[in-house]
Amino acid sequence: MTGRDRLAFLQGMLTNDVKGLQPGQGAPAAFLDAHGKVTVLLVVYATADQVLIELPASLTEKTLQTIDRYLISEKAYFESVDDAFAILSLQGPAARGLLEGLAGGPLDLAPYAHAEVTIGGAPVRVINRAEGPAPGFHCWMPAEHTAAVRSALESAGAMPAGDETLAVLRIEAGQPWYPQDVDDSVILPETRLDALVSYTKGCYIGQETVARVKYRGHVNRALSGLVIEGERVPGEGAQVTVDGKEVGRVTSAVRSIALGRPIALGYVRREHFEPGAAVTVVDGAGEQPARVAALPFVPAPRA
Repeated sequence: MTGRDRLAFLQGMLTNDVKGLQPGQGAPAAFLDAHGKVTVLLVVYATADQVLIELPASLTEKTLQTIDRYLISEKAYFESVDDAFAILSLQGPAARGLLEGLAGGPLDLAPYAHAEVTIGGAPVRVINRAEGPAPGFHCWMPAEHTAAVRSALESAGAMPAGDETLAVLRIEAGQPWYPQDVDDSVILPETRLDALVSYTKGCYIGQETVARVKYRGHVNRALSGLVIEGERVPGEGAQVTVDGKEVGRVTSAVRSIALGRPIALGYVRREHFEPGAAVTVVDGAGEQPARVAALPFVPAPRA
């Protein structure tokens, strides 16, 4: 996104305060519809002359078409660059030290802050983005440099891991993804993603619903953790029941490495929000006892 009004325009679109972002800073946010339902979750990164907006895979064109309807006279211009970048995620306690060794200097970055470095002879934007309980970073690079950067990371000691490992890390950290755990059927307060919202920034699309829940009401359901007492990982979409009555649904589930048992994210009605509340998870393979858990399942280690 370019143009002199780029951040001012986004300020009126998104839930978080992005107008004051300085080059090298970033912030997570949500784009809502007029009723407060979540159109998409995203991250905004500011550079000296543009804004980079990271969206879930395959949602770039749909999101840009929706936002474009609100552009009237602002000097703000969007360009889709899905194919221009590749992203390698480096996660774990040793991630920062490994990257600093390759970059040849310190990377003391706040969450979502970013810096341009050279790794494996390639230009890389390193972003402080933890996907799990431990520290982590995203490495953005021109797509043609992916192999060189991957080789440099692995030569320095990074171990390749796939989507299943990433799913375990992010669910242990209580991080919902769009559209697996959050979609346009839920209003933002139901996601409990308070870090995506500024209550002092002024107006944005969907603000009325978010503010009304915050100051005058409550949600009837919300994203919660579930610890499964059996050994089987329930399927996505499994029912959460109490006394045979459905009180929620599972959205993502894995076997936790840290806890040694199945865990899940899902929406649960407010009568059962309390951590430790007993529920039953039901899918096509049968029933399993479970308990509601506070998020994250695995807290981040102290610095």
